[in-house]
Amino acid sequence: MCLQGAITRTELYGAFVDLGLEREGLIHISCLSEQRVKKVSDQVKVGDKVKVWVQSVDPEKGRIALTMIEPAAVEWDDLAEGQIRTGKVVRLERYGVFVDLGAERPGLLHVREMGQFVRNPADVVKTGETVEVKVLKLDRRKRQIDLTLQLDAEDMGEEESDEEPALSAMEIAFQQARAMSDERKSRNRKNKQRETRRDNMDDIYRRTLQQRE
Repeated sequence: MCLQGAITRTELYGAFVDLGLEREGLIHISCLSEQRVKKVSDQVKVGDKVKVWVQSVDPEKGRIALTMIEPAAVEWDDLAEGQIRTGKVVRLERYGVFVDLGAERPGLLHVREMGQFVRNPADVVKTGETVEVKVLKLDRRKRQIDLTLQLDAEDMGEEESDEEPALSAMEIAFQQARAMSDERKSRNRKNKQRETRRDNMDDIYRRTLQQRE
């Protein structure tokens, strides 16, 4: 849950926040920023208005744990190997690029997973570019996500092609035989038409001779 509050006091280990509830919430020093915080007062001061997220609630001890680090939109349990996800390139390195999927940490798209002939990641993608990737491997213990750009047709959800499916050898032979049969029939029909015309001409010629006699 996202809440608004005000800093009431700071300690070496964190800051207390008035949320308008019976008890104050505590932001541990490690939850004040994504970057390392050495001194709480360097990050927040009494009276500061802050935006926090509830990490946990312990009713028995009356404790509310808060964080100023916005939670990841994608939880680790939401990720799975083989998933197709869209992310943004946030960093380029010689060996690959890091892609933000909305998870706790960006995933690594290694250069070898960008194409067979790719040597420089910058030739394929740029910082800030949106890319579609496949989750190749997950290591939840190390919080590592390995990605690939090499999607197959099934992954990409390609629509069926308008082209006719490939025919089997039997179907091809059948079509050829039918075409040859149709061609023979056509030739026979033309031959009969020629013979009919020739017979008609012969009949006309005989009648013409008979009339002259």
